[in-house]
Amino acid sequence: MNKDTVEGNWKQFKGKVQEQWGKLTNDDLDVIEGRREQLLGRIHERYGVTRDAAEQQVSDWECKNPDFFQKSV
Repeated sequence: MNKDTVEGNWKQFKGKVQEQWGKLTNDDLDVIEGRREQLLGRIHERYGVTRDAAEQQVSDWECKNPDFFQKSV
């Protein structure tokens, strides 16, 4: 995930995040602010999954939403 792309588009992006992970609150999304590590931590906390499971969920979601992610070359 290109960090700059996510952080720069966070306002548009956070609606998609909340669609995928509905247990994340607006306060969670404000704390995350496009930072992947923060997203992983909040998924881990809210859903009670392991950090590895959260990583897998986010990776899978990134693959399904390529328009939001531009891989750095």
